[in-house]
Amino acid sequence: MITFEQVGVRYADAAEPALRGVDLTVPEGELCLLVGPSGAGKSTLLGTVSGLVPHFTGGVLEGRVTVAGRDTRTHRPRELADVVGTVGQDPAGHFVTDTVEEELAYGMESLGLPPAVMRRRVEETLDLLGLAELRGRALSALSGGQRQRVAIGSVLTVHPKVLVLDEPTSALDPGAAEEVLAVLQRLVHDLGTTVLLSEHRLERVVQYADQVLLLPGPGEPPVLGAPAALMARSPVRPPVVDLGRLAGWDPLPLTVRDARRRAATLRERLPAPAPAPAAPTAPAIATVSRLVVSRGPVPALRGVELALFPGQITALMGRNGAGKSTLLGSLVGLHAPDSGTVRVDGRTPHKSRPKDLIRSVGLVPQDPRDLLYAETVADECTAADQDAGAEPGACRSILAALLPGIDDRCHPRDLSEGQRLTLALAVVLTARPPVLLLDEPTRGLDYAAKARLVEILRALAADGHTVLLATHDVELAAELAHRTAVLAEGEIVADGPTPEVVLASPTFAPQTAKILPPYLTVPEVAAALRELP
Repeated sequence: MITFEQVGVRYADAAEPALRGVDLTVPEGELCLLVGPSGAGKSTLLGTVSGLVPHFTGGVLEGRVTVAGRDTRTHRPRELADVVGTVGQDPAGHFVTDTVEEELAYGMESLGLPPAVMRRRVEETLDLLGLAELRGRALSALSGGQRQRVAIGSVLTVHPKVLVLDEPTSALDPGAAEEVLAVLQRLVHDLGTTVLLSEHRLERVVQYADQVLLLPGPGEPPVLGAPAALMARSPVRPPVVDLGRLAGWDPLPLTVRDARRRAATLRERLPAPAPAPAAPTAPAIATVSRLVVSRGPVPALRGVELALFPGQITALMGRNGAGKSTLLGSLVGLHAPDSGTVRVDGRTPHKSRPKDLIRSVGLVPQDPRDLLYAETVADECTAADQDAGAEPGACRSILAALLPGIDDRCHPRDLSEGQRLTLALAVVLTARPPVLLLDEPTRGLDYAAKARLVEILRALAADGHTVLLATHDVELAAELAHRTAVLAEGEIVADGPTPEVVLASPTFAPQTAKILPPYLTVPEVAAALRELP
């Protein structure tokens, strides 16, 4: 279905090719998962299949890519639209209409399908992706995860032979991610659709893959093979594979079920984990009391009570649309309360001047482009140093620690989604605000970049900073957060130490906790094994 013949891609002014030596075939009716660290060329490879590379992105394409017999060198993206459906990392960048239902129908209108067919497919897609209640909603009023489901639905209605998906579950809560992946599996098994997807959260996806395409990094050719075999050599791995490597299991498990079946002996050897640290005794630096905030006619927050303490990292979890981003926005003054109060570092955020507020609280939003406006990475870092009153080079040092290798001369729009997010985080961290808010901070980050983020946030918390992160990444919450709060329909329904909250919920429990409860992460298991006689 998809054939790569000695494919390479080089962008203008780039020191090294983005891709080289891709020579393989993805068979029809299989789900192929792209795996590799940030910057390995996954998005570029996906772009060659849809024709976006090089027709839209520029650069030089060497070799040949054929999809269903069509050469992407001679067929532009619009000439592949009936064969290839594409969803990129930024779903809003695909939208051309105003409402959910209109967006689902647009692709079929462009292909001239009969109205009766369009109506049936829209209804099917609304049900498949759980969007029926949102059919008349404005796209601008949707949460990030809801937008991602609409973007996926807008290409499904065309019934393409090939689906190309770049981080399709990055903004979805665990339940919604499972629904989307189940839909993709049905398309592969029942309709013979070929799915090529890239995803950093391998714990969600690897068990669904028929094949894995590993892009090891610069200078190494891609390898296509069985998931278990390639996970054994991949530089990025889900926790269940890391646990299998730690325990010496062969073959390595790819699912929680497989690992649980083999973990009985290990479970008996492990002692009880150390108790969670005591709750902080210092006064709260940020408080939310009986907060009610409306977004349009619908209340997004309903009487929320929350206190944030110095040195504490709190994870805010919940379904898409539960109100997480609205709560973060209220703490940084983006939304005025309908009722209730918000206080941060002695300030009322929505009444404070931004110039003053930046030294008390910083927000890294879901879309990092909201913070990036300069022409190069170097200019962004220089501006961040000046705005924060920091020493020259402070922002660049933080960026290098988070994600080494980003070129100072790059325009922020030319960075990957994960690289842009990392740059925005470095910009906010430059001011070292006592309260740091992060909205989906690991979206687009691979495991190595996420580990560096964890180190930096832990260091900030050790220095007394308060961190609140809204996330669907259950593995991040388990590894990093001292405390977890769960939002549902604008109300906090759970709030307590992270082990207590995530172990009580199958939805928010990390992989290790499902295999070796009450341990939450593989490093915890490794530390316990080192203590055994």
